[in-house]
Amino acid sequence: MEEETEALEEMERELEEMRECYRSGRTMEASWRKSQLKGLLRLLREREEEIFRALHQDLGKHPAEAYRDEIGSLIKSVNYALDGLKRWMSGNKAKLPRIALLTTAKILPEPLGLVLVISSWNFPIGLSLEPLIGALAAGNAVVLKPSELAPECSSLLANAIPHYLDNKAVKVIQGGPGIGERLLHQKWDKMFFTGSARIGRKVIAVAAEHLTPVTLELGGKCPAVIDTLSSSFDRKVAVQRVLGAKFSFSAGQVCIGVDYVLVEKKFSSALVELMKVVMKKMFGENPRESQSVARIVNKHHFLRLRSLLLDPLVKSSIVYGGSMDEESLFIEPTILMDPPLQAAIMMDEIFGPLLPIVTLNKIEDSIEFINSRPKPLAIYVFTKDEPLRRSMVSKTSSGSIVFNDAIIQYLADSLPFGGIGESGMGRYHGKFSFDTFSHQKAVVRRSFLVDFWFRFPPWNDHKLQLFRSSYHYDYLGIVLTVLGLKRTNRASKGI
Repeated sequence: MEEETEALEEMERELEEMRECYRSGRTMEASWRKSQLKGLLRLLREREEEIFRALHQDLGKHPAEAYRDEIGSLIKSVNYALDGLKRWMSGNKAKLPRIALLTTAKILPEPLGLVLVISSWNFPIGLSLEPLIGALAAGNAVVLKPSELAPECSSLLANAIPHYLDNKAVKVIQGGPGIGERLLHQKWDKMFFTGSARIGRKVIAVAAEHLTPVTLELGGKCPAVIDTLSSSFDRKVAVQRVLGAKFSFSAGQVCIGVDYVLVEKKFSSALVELMKVVMKKMFGENPRESQSVARIVNKHHFLRLRSLLLDPLVKSSIVYGGSMDEESLFIEPTILMDPPLQAAIMMDEIFGPLLPIVTLNKIEDSIEFINSRPKPLAIYVFTKDEPLRRSMVSKTSSGSIVFNDAIIQYLADSLPFGGIGESGMGRYHGKFSFDTFSHQKAVVRRSFLVDFWFRFPPWNDHKLQLFRSSYHYDYLGIVLTVLGLKRTNRASKGI
């Protein structure tokens, strides 16, 4: 108990030192922001081999997958922030109505202060540093709490970041749920959380204590709708993109991956046969030996996925794969046909290499199916049918919608990334990250030379008429009223 108290006091001292660093104005300088972003670039380039090893130890990721999803995408994001930083910091001129004589205004971004970033384990480097890029570009002091479920990556970040970033303003705090709980109850100017909806609810409840603004990146069950598609080429491309999005990103342990597929019943058998062919091409006859499928993060999640699959009604729906090895935490990419909709595999986010296919009488029924469930982080629709595309956009709600591909929206710095409803709140990536960690302050400048005398008491019907004309931007009415050429409407007699 005494040790816990001392640890809490030490944490509070460190956080107060970080607040003092922020108050000094150090982090607000453009030169400081650029130096931190360049430090991240050096970290990613100089520690690449260490990152590869850590990601392989924590999740069994191949270096190609690790570079595609984490190192390379982060380098791209840092360069994008460096290129745009001067423009982002300068703010935007605000347009004012003509009645605002000799007045100018702009919207100027300013940092929020001391912010907390809590990241997830499925992309332990990417989901830690991507929000950090935005927070540093915006000029904040930052505490990063990596996930304890990816211990090698957490340790790497904790040991490496002090060598590349300003350790007075940026700190990595490691630890389990207890440390996370203590951090949440501190006073922050912003909290950014990536993880499950269950923990997200706790985060936002704690944030309410201090009215702390929160960004929640959660997830959910993202559907892929596959239309019949008349061309065999289109079918093959669609299947390859769906399976790649499902199985080649951390073994399906990804919030924006395909969670399940919706397809017309008449096309389902042909789809499964094509999936089998593509699966063998991607992962070979023995996926475990291919080194192209990451492993499940830990035994707890392995047992959770095994439980989903061993449900008797679900197990009978397996049409491909299904093998598991608890010792190596490996689960083979698995396809299921029409598992019971009330089964856990269709109710909860799967977060693993299990892909249910749900058949429908007609593809248009997919809209009703999607709308009957919580709003997803993403919807992926593979079709050439323009009316179906329009209906999907106008009649469904999701964090994003992508036609004829999957997950590519995550890599586009010019697009906002975030959820809606139970899939999250807030957005980031590119300038959206900068905005997420900034306050957009209105700055107005006015000359002393011109004033509107009717702004001030005493009140009368003449001034009331001028207010009416002013708020309708009726400039002619203002002139006529001032000149006495427009009839003044009397105020209510009851006043």
